[in-house]
Amino acid sequence: MTLEQKIGQFFFPAVFINDSEENIQTTEELIRKYNIGGLTFFHSRASAATNYESKKKIEFNDDSYFRLKELIVRYQKCASTPLLMSIDAEWGLAMRVEKTPQYPYAITLGALPEEQKDLVYEVGKQIASDLKSAGIHYNLAPLADINNNPNNPVIGYRSFGEDKNKVANFALEYLRGITDAGVLGCLKHFPGHGNTNVDSHLGLPILEENLEQLLANELYPFIKGIENNVDSIMIGHLAVPALNEGKDTSATLSKNIIQTLLREQLGYDGLIISDALNMHSVSKLYDIKGQLEWEAFNAGNDVLCFAENVPEGIQAILENASAERIDESFNRIMKCKEKVGILNPVPENDSILNFEKAKILNNQIAKFSITKIIDNIDFESIQKANTEKKVAQLSIYKNAENDFSKTINSKLHCPQFTIESILDFDFATFEKIAASFDYLIISLFVPKAKPLNNFEIDDAIFKLLEKLLATKKCAIYVFGNPYALPLIPNLSKASRLIEAYQDFSEFQINAANQFLSDADCFGKLPVSIEIQ
Repeated sequence: MTLEQKIGQFFFPAVFINDSEENIQTTEELIRKYNIGGLTFFHSRASAATNYESKKKIEFNDDSYFRLKELIVRYQKCASTPLLMSIDAEWGLAMRVEKTPQYPYAITLGALPEEQKDLVYEVGKQIASDLKSAGIHYNLAPLADINNNPNNPVIGYRSFGEDKNKVANFALEYLRGITDAGVLGCLKHFPGHGNTNVDSHLGLPILEENLEQLLANELYPFIKGIENNVDSIMIGHLAVPALNEGKDTSATLSKNIIQTLLREQLGYDGLIISDALNMHSVSKLYDIKGQLEWEAFNAGNDVLCFAENVPEGIQAILENASAERIDESFNRIMKCKEKVGILNPVPENDSILNFEKAKILNNQIAKFSITKIIDNIDFESIQKANTEKKVAQLSIYKNAENDFSKTINSKLHCPQFTIESILDFDFATFEKIAASFDYLIISLFVPKAKPLNNFEIDDAIFKLLEKLLATKKCAIYVFGNPYALPLIPNLSKASRLIEAYQDFSEFQINAANQFLSDADCFGKLPVSIEIQ
């Protein structure tokens, strides 16, 4: 290859599964003309993170998986050098593609006891198998970020928790599963995005820690990953002034952080990939097209993810980089392509999506992750109250057909109330009716995983829960991000509080069976929570 063709390998522009034919043909031309190294798939232009915040409408497509497979075949046919297809699939292909298996968020896996870490390995392995079935060989996951800031708007539920040892161990298990299935993994977001309160899709987070503090905490999972030969590390768009001569320069553009710290001090010689270069923390920095791509490469990134200026970026690197530096990155990329076997003629892909395996695995994870926080009641007392018609169920943000409520009602047959939307619910009438009950079994299905706007929980719901918790014996089961718990007034007055993390059917049924059998819970909160 010429130097220009080698440089093309550094570029992994974004492609969208549900895109127009015109845009698809533009990508095909990019592949033919510039010998780009790979592609990073997103569901659609509206769902890409920097666009998602602008509330553009996402059009769902049940055929996305088959469209993805077809596009991969189509794009590979345009490539003179086989493309390394990548995707961010932290909790499965379902993160980007409808009608595909979804696995629990990292925060849910972080609730598992250490002795059940083989379940995290199985999650990595199953996700990798699903990716391979579509023709993808590079998963931009898992997070190695330590979730030690409850106000973090973007990491939160995507991290295994706040304990550095558990984060490191579980990230390694996930990576081991991916690797054993023949897919590349990626630890992110170096040097650690957990202790920030700014979303790097929209602004630049700043870490105030010094190197000693970072080595003791944030960097620990990355160091363990390096010791275990992690395939790649993604650099986060975050500034660490203490590592960068006091400057607020993004790590993705910092030689001090990539070259000095990661390469030289930590001894990492694997593939380094930038976080998406369209993110607003860096995308607005330079007026000249191609300069951002050059600066990111010059700082030490091998792969330029979501590069938006391919021709200009190639030219800028060609004009400024040494042949030796170009070869270093080129060789790392080709080594990864060789590892996943795409440089040789490959047989027809015969792996398939396995929904049954996902269901069995999710059931096991539910069994061991559901967490008991408060418990001052027993099932016998509820049964007795139920015979006196003193027990009712209340489902919030789900209808009465949810699996949790149905499983409980198969034994209790108690009155059931639902609040699917506050717009069509008569709160005053419900409060009058509720006065006749001693016990309320409340299932709260938290609407969103991100903390923006209080997880989209309505103020009217908080006010209702505040009253019920003050006046009734409430058994509350929360299906969603545990960081929602401190927002609920009077929650410490609950007679029972169970954190169930996911709203998957398997989690609902396991939570209901825990209620009916008064069983112990094996999970442990992976983050510190203070409830009111």
